Amino acid sequence: MIVVNATGRACPESVAMTKAALDKGAEELEVLVDNPEAATNVKRLLEGRGFRVLLQDDDGRLKLTAGRKTEPSVSASQAPAPQATVPQAPAPQVPAPVPVAPVPVPRPAEGMAVLITGKTLGGNDEELGEILVKGFLSAFSQLDVPPRTVALINEGVKLALFDSSSCDHLKNLERKGTNILVCGTCVNHFGITDSVGAGVISTMFEIVEALNGAGRILSL
Repeated sequence: MIVVNATGRACPESVAMTKAALDKGAEELEVLVDNPEAATNVKRLLEGRGFRVLLQDDDGRLKLTAGRKTEPSVSASQAPAPQATVPQAPAPQVPAPVPVAPVPVPRPAEGMAVLITGKTLGGNDEELGEILVKGFLSAFSQLDVPPRTVALINEGVKLALFDSSSCDHLKNLERKGTNILVCGTCVNHFGITDSVGAGVISTMFEIVEALNGAGRILSL
């Protein structure tokens, strides 16, 4: 079992360390962290990769034990009965094909991603900025082909709150198939996790992966 000691490491570093172990082929892991946010994000990463995760809390020292999910075994009574074999004429000898190394085909970038880092749009007039960002999201939600992803970080996460004037527009985008990714580190920092009314709480890795897979990125 591989042990990942991410004690004292905040997100996304704890997630990065776990991902590095997975990328090396780890099938069983024990991840040590010391804050709930890191534990939640690491657990989501592992479960998303097909692991069964057990979380233990020892006076603030959090341990996640993860192993690959296994398919249920088939009992002898459930196994299909062996089929009688019929002698077959020997197949003609055919020369084995010469192996050819596959040519990697890059995955095409898809759609547009929008990265929003603030709760207003434009200059220092907060009232005007709130009106503009609301109108901006409203216009996006009316497009025939809306953005593939809208990522909210820093104060941009406040646009997804229940009482935000922009929340309904984000919900409309969700209904059209847009992924609304809300930075988990940011909502934890502002203490507003329970007030998020649109999108999904996400990790920085998921946000970066979504931006990296987009054909175009618009940053506000």
